[in-house]
Amino acid sequence: MFRFVLGKLAYLVPTFIGITIVAFGFVRVLPGDPVLLMAGERGLTAERHAELSAQLGFDRPIWQQYLDFLGRLFQGDFGTSLVTKKPVLTEFFTLFPATLELSLCAILVATLVGLPLGIFAAIRRGSWFDQISMSSALVGYSMPIFWWGLLLIIFFSGVLGWTPVSGRISLMFYFPTVTGFMTIDSLLSGQDGAFTSALSHLILPTIVLATIPMAVIARQARSAMLEVLGEDYVRTARAKGLSAWRVVGLHALRNALIPVITTIGLQVGTLMGGAILTETIFSWPGIGKAMVDSISRRDYPSVQGGLLIIAALVMTVNLLVDLLYGLINPRIRHR
Repeated sequence: MFRFVLGKLAYLVPTFIGITIVAFGFVRVLPGDPVLLMAGERGLTAERHAELSAQLGFDRPIWQQYLDFLGRLFQGDFGTSLVTKKPVLTEFFTLFPATLELSLCAILVATLVGLPLGIFAAIRRGSWFDQISMSSALVGYSMPIFWWGLLLIIFFSGVLGWTPVSGRISLMFYFPTVTGFMTIDSLLSGQDGAFTSALSHLILPTIVLATIPMAVIARQARSAMLEVLGEDYVRTARAKGLSAWRVVGLHALRNALIPVITTIGLQVGTLMGGAILTETIFSWPGIGKAMVDSISRRDYPSVQGGLLIIAALVMTVNLLVDLLYGLINPRIRHR
């Protein structure tokens, strides 16, 4: 196991360096001058522009800028925002609880709905339930997030008036944040109606963000379960007279969970990508919305730092998923 972890970590180093190249180059291929956007085009002389470029290091060769960026990065310095003048790391973890709360709720809903859906579809293969559930999963996977989000807002917020349009909680509530999770902080505040307001603001963004992962998990669970149900040990368990639920729950499900767990781990990246659109649609004050704002303002350090931190989180989750394999299936051990 120890050698396995070291081997995985060794692979992560060149991967992370490659991501730094992509993150560094991504913002620089976008049109727009960050100096002009930061200082304003009016009254900005050529001399002042050159002075600001020199202060920010934009006057140096691109390769030298990258090496300076990489050197600061390995010292734990993700840079300082050109707009807010605050450290990127501080800003990220100030906004990250909002994104984490939304992502955790989304992956929880996606797993609790998608996993049983796929399992029952496999058990009832070819039935009307199988056809309807898998067709719905295909529709959910193909649904554009921005269109789906706007559709839900129009129907549930505009027509029915059941849910709020945007934000994390009603403006009538104010209390100090303890955990950064609005649902938990609203409970700790003790204010009447605060938790209900926070929960109602969370419903639509969670549904929108969970739709694609839910469809992927359902289809993967069905495929994995169908493969396992055809194995010899499952047929042997049935021949011994074990009940159908015992065969599925004890023998088949444990082995079918391995690819499903992999799929759930890979959905972390999908959630982070989907959070950008979801948070923008619902004005959710998290990392996704902040990244969109930083890109529009050409805030190089914020975009670079945000991409790298998100990439590091995704790689960490994927490593943890690999380690879980041996716990789920005793036949798989990493030496």
